[in-house]
Amino acid sequence: MFAIIQAAGWPIWPLLFASVLAVAFIIERSVALRRNKVVPAELIQSVIAEYRQTGVTEDMLVRVTRHSPLGRVLAAGLRNVKSSREAMKEAIEEAGRGVTHELERFLTSLGTIASIAPLMGLFGTIVGMIEIFGAQSPATANPQQLAHGISIALYNAGFGILIAIPAMIFYRHFRALVDSFVIEMEQQAVKLVELVHGQRAG
Repeated sequence: MFAIIQAAGWPIWPLLFASVLAVAFIIERSVALRRNKVVPAELIQSVIAEYRQTGVTEDMLVRVTRHSPLGRVLAAGLRNVKSSREAMKEAIEEAGRGVTHELERFLTSLGTIASIAPLMGLFGTIVGMIEIFGAQSPATANPQQLAHGISIALYNAGFGILIAIPAMIFYRHFRALVDSFVIEMEQQAVKLVELVHGQRAG
C-alpha cells in the first residue's frame, strides 16, 4: 500500500484525506439513519394512547421529544394541542424543518466529495503529465522519471474514480432515505393533528 502511495506521488494525499472523510460520513449516517431510530413504528400509537388517557403532560413531552426525530415532531404538535389546527400544523412544520436539517447532516459534504474526487484525480493526472513531459528533452530521456510520471497520472485518476463511485452511491441512498423519512413523519404528524381535532377515529 505504501509503495502505491509513493508511486502516486504527493497528489494522492488530498485524495486519501477525502476518502477517510467519505468513509467517516458513510459510517456515521448509516448509524444515524436507521428506520427504528428515526421513525419508530410504535411511537405514534403509544403517543395517541397516552394522550387519550392523561392528556398532554410535561413529562410526556420530554419523553416524546427525547425518543426520536419523529418524537420531536409529534411533541411540537402536542405542545400546541389546544391551539387551532393551523397553529398546530405550523408548529409541526417548523419542528419538521429542524429535524430534516439534522437528518441531512454531512450529506452535502459527502456529495461534494463524490463530485470533486474525480477532479482531484484529474489534477493528479495533470501533475503526472507534467512529470512525463519533464522527462523528455532533446538531449536526454529519463526512463525512471517517465515511469514515475505515468504512475502519478494513472494512480491518481483511478483513485479519484474509486472514491467518487461509492461516495455518490451512498449520497443518493441517504438522500432517498431522508426523503422517505420526512414523508413518513409528515403522514404521522397529520394523523396526530386529525385525531386531536376529532376528524379521525384512530
